[in-house]
Amino acid sequence: MLWSEKLNWVVFYFVGILCVCSLITNVSGSIHEYKNEAFYPKSNAFFFHGGSEGLYASKLLHSPDASSSDKPLKGKSFIRFETVTFVRPKESASKQNEMQTITGMVEAIILEVKERERIGGSFLKTDLLCCTHNLSKEGSCSVGEVIIHVDPENHEWPRRIKAFFQGTNEETQISEEVEIERTGMYYLYFMYCDPQLKGTMIKGRTVWKNPDGYLPGKMAPLMTFYGLMSLAYLVLGLAWFLRFVQLWKDIIQLHYYITGVIALGMCEVAVWYFEYANFNSTGSRPMGITLWAVTFTSVKKTVSRLLLLAVSMGYGVVRPTLGGLTFKVIFLGLVYFVASEALEMFENLGNINDFSGKAKLFFVLPVTVLDVCFILWIFSSLSRTLEKLQMRRNLAKLELYRKFTNALAACVLLSIAWIGFELA
Repeated sequence: MLWSEKLNWVVFYFVGILCVCSLITNVSGSIHEYKNEAFYPKSNAFFFHGGSEGLYASKLLHSPDASSSDKPLKGKSFIRFETVTFVRPKESASKQNEMQTITGMVEAIILEVKERERIGGSFLKTDLLCCTHNLSKEGSCSVGEVIIHVDPENHEWPRRIKAFFQGTNEETQISEEVEIERTGMYYLYFMYCDPQLKGTMIKGRTVWKNPDGYLPGKMAPLMTFYGLMSLAYLVLGLAWFLRFVQLWKDIIQLHYYITGVIALGMCEVAVWYFEYANFNSTGSRPMGITLWAVTFTSVKKTVSRLLLLAVSMGYGVVRPTLGGLTFKVIFLGLVYFVASEALEMFENLGNINDFSGKAKLFFVLPVTVLDVCFILWIFSSLSRTLEKLQMRRNLAKLELYRKFTNALAACVLLSIAWIGFELA
């Protein structure tokens, strides 16, 4: 086999892996901002979901000389309420007695995912969330409060924090820091039971921190991953450059496109690593850096798929151009870029939870459908290319494409298995 054909085999194999493996992405956020948002009715309560993230247990518990206003210590895991403010309607406040100490209450409840059944009256055989006079007679709850069945092994959890309206004041605040002592998936709920508080709004923010930084539990391994990927791309780029120079006489146009894909990959992983490192140390995600990162990802995914499709059609090996298919290929690429960019921006910009909402499905479906279109078109094109090579009895290229097809099929199966593992 000629050196150029060996180089082609390495190129095709790499593109297949690069294209298919670029399907795997998932991220979330650590600072949850509330911008005058409303509670919504749920059972006999009013409810607002404040966030959900995976948090590791603190490595340093109950540190001395550390208050909620101190700079976070390394090794400390917590959820901090930073001037979380509840604003009730003027009409509700004006009905209250100015001299009365407590004229309304909002509760913040922190719990692990496994403790969700402890919120509400399921253990009292009722669907209610707030305690009523009849339920209070059993001594299991207090009227006007959310029903919580405490953990018998830890009576402080689920954690309840109360914020009281005083007199005719329209606002009340929570400024507190809750240290995390157990690794788990945590939810934050804001709830109130008093119908007179209907129309109450929430503003402010909560900061969720892990022991080694602000990256959420689900994101924490990604910084290490992208650091290793940056080194891997650096090694790959160097190896590719050396082979490129060594075999420059056999280089075809396709090899320049592959070089571009490798360069895009290097830029992508480097920007993502910098983005995660900055996020982990500061707790904030500058929109400019994140936008560059998601755009590099979308461009690389699009170009790698287009390149893989072109190779499957025989471009650069069997045919010099794509002919009349050029417009269709470019159009599919543009549509895929728009759909992929929208999905990446939805996942990475704004207030993100470890468990994303149903709205994500709206962005995932177009990308999934387009990926299926790419896969079907790629394998149908490969089938036709193999037939042409067999008819021409070009055994060297035929063997090359057969190996490429097998490698690509294996990558697709591994990718599907990985997606199934993530969804399980």
